[in-house]
Amino acid sequence: MKEIGKLERVPLKEVWKHEALEFTKWLEENIDVLNDVLDINLATAEREQSAGSFSVDLVAEDEAGDLVVIENQLGKSDHDHLGKLITYLTALEAKTAIWIVTDPRPEHVRAVSWLNESSAASFYLLKVEAVQIGDSPPAPLLTQIVGPSEESREVGAKKKQLAERDALRYRFWEQLLERARQRTKLHAGISPTHHSWISTGAGKTGLALNYVARQHETYVELYIDRGKDSEAENEAIFEQLLRHREAIESAFGEALEWQRLEGKRACRIKKALEIGGYLDEEKWPEVHQAMIDAMVRLEKALKPYISKLRI
Repeated sequence: MKEIGKLERVPLKEVWKHEALEFTKWLEENIDVLNDVLDINLATAEREQSAGSFSVDLVAEDEAGDLVVIENQLGKSDHDHLGKLITYLTALEAKTAIWIVTDPRPEHVRAVSWLNESSAASFYLLKVEAVQIGDSPPAPLLTQIVGPSEESREVGAKKKQLAERDALRYRFWEQLLERARQRTKLHAGISPTHHSWISTGAGKTGLALNYVARQHETYVELYIDRGKDSEAENEAIFEQLLRHREAIESAFGEALEWQRLEGKRACRIKKALEIGGYLDEEKWPEVHQAMIDAMVRLEKALKPYISKLRI
């Protein structure tokens, strides 16, 4: 049988005693070892390039001629080197950053993954080891721990979209509350939120008057939920109000949706407004006015009957 050697790891300090003088110099002269690991091709690596008052370990170019910064760390990954990597990337306006470490910590693996989701730049985290078989010369072993991917870009784009929608909802509520204070004190003490609703008490525990905003529709509602294990109690309150449906809708001025919400703990009395939602920014003045008008009428129509609830 053919003899098969055993791959053994060699302490890096036995191969490169000094990070900057030996490892970085070796990598500069053998930059092609990164091409075997990464999905990019690097060339013309140079050491100790200036980035403001700092010096980058290595600066290379990819096939498109864009700059690539490389930060080496023969030890456990740390915050200092991660900060330097980001600083070098921005200072040189590079498109790609490569961080080579001996021991990548889990928190830095997550941080580099997050950077790939949140940034237009590409970040790679590599683990470097040295190996040999028998008495052979030691050889580098580079393993990609984290790198950019189509999936990470999609996740990043989705997160950005959600963040933009959160900001848009906040402004939607901010403007609605400002207008509402001119008509009613109902939500006067409520602050804007990133959520799809804002709420205030309706005068009894577990009853709330809510503004709700969807992408292209809004509604106002009385939401009935007195907490855990309160299904029967919520429905009893709903039934008491339902007995006065005709009078409540007459006072409101139009029909309402009376929803027991089958399979859920809560019940609601709702008025949907289909003239626009928080994504229809050009319609906000009209939407806000309709919501405020409906809320004022809903609170006025329900108030006499809420005050007489037996709960």
